[in-house]
Amino acid sequence: MSRDSRIRYKIENDKGVLTSNFERRGWQRTQDDDWNIYWCSMWAVKSVFSADGGLRLNDNQVVNHYPNHHELTRKDCMVKNMKRYRKENDKNPGIYNADGETITDYVPLTYSLPSDYALFIEEYKKTNSLWIVKPANRAQGRGIFIVTKLGQITKWAKQKWLQGESQSAKEQYIISKYVEDPFLIGSKKFDLRLFVLVTSYRPLRAYLHKEAFARFCTVAYNTDVSDLDNLFVHLTNVAVQRQGDDYNDRHGGKWSMSNLRLFLESTVGRAACDKLFRTIRFVITHSLKACQQVITNDRHCFELYGYDLLVDSSLRPWLIEVNASPSLSYTTAADRILKQTVVSDTLDIITPPTGQERVYKDHRLWPVNDLPLSGFEVLVDDTCDSDTGPPFNQKRPAVHPGRTK
Repeated sequence: MSRDSRIRYKIENDKGVLTSNFERRGWQRTQDDDWNIYWCSMWAVKSVFSADGGLRLNDNQVVNHYPNHHELTRKDCMVKNMKRYRKENDKNPGIYNADGETITDYVPLTYSLPSDYALFIEEYKKTNSLWIVKPANRAQGRGIFIVTKLGQITKWAKQKWLQGESQSAKEQYIISKYVEDPFLIGSKKFDLRLFVLVTSYRPLRAYLHKEAFARFCTVAYNTDVSDLDNLFVHLTNVAVQRQGDDYNDRHGGKWSMSNLRLFLESTVGRAACDKLFRTIRFVITHSLKACQQVITNDRHCFELYGYDLLVDSSLRPWLIEVNASPSLSYTTAADRILKQTVVSDTLDIITPPTGQERVYKDHRLWPVNDLPLSGFEVLVDDTCDSDTGPPFNQKRPAVHPGRTK
């Protein structure tokens, strides 16, 4: 199918940046199953691949989630797969960076609840640290709280999980060691949201977008006991921060990645800044490799992930979570433009170029040199062993990463 034929798309939620991208390309919306691209929710993808009522997808259909994306995007599954990856590859030098560290060294110590409750209690008694509790499968800061005393978590656990209730019936949580010393800007805590596109897991091919941003809290950071339940101090989620009195509608509490780099280079130096972003690339790459063998690598799938990382006072990045449906809502004009650009660049890679007959399934492994990468750069490509590149958000060379001169 060429672009002369109208591409049909199906969408569940009318997110402006999605609809505007589809309409600008002259695509036709459909409510039936004759779509070429289905941008669906994390829950709807289950029905697409359901053994009972699932669809039999043809070569001209792609969907924006892998069937079991939760292996990376559920917090408990992500940690489980990374621990397994390290254990199985412990003697493989390829999983370590120049500092001798691997992916699990960049994820806060984490336990699953209720299954690892006893292990957590044992670890808690060894340290005098803060811990943070999160639902394994929720988003936007819902259900999160910080633990300061053992009695707090034991009381909560008794109330949360009734005696005799089966493990499968209990809502799953994780509890992680809280990063108490975040890098602060203007006394405020922030984290990073990065966009990563995966078009194939086996072989692995992933792209990192140069457009990313930092999300700031609206209240000065501190770890006073009286402020540990103040979400405006500790959670950077926009859904949380925009409810506060100090939220700024003009900039939305966000910095572009280019502005953040300029600030960091002026305060900590170019070398330290480059190392930070080089390490971030390493963390993202190996988080994907940790799930590479367990993700169902369906040829009709792609995924645009939202990676959330926190930077501590020593400029060490910590992987907090990976989102299967990163928010495409926007709060400012700059936010809208950024997300429109990310979506547009994603569609450029997964749909056929003008004038070429090409089935959509080929988006997975079409030669990188022939793809309109736009704002994306190749993060890892197992077809040519290209998993290195310049720190993102810097000027790229004349040839794309992975392309030989």
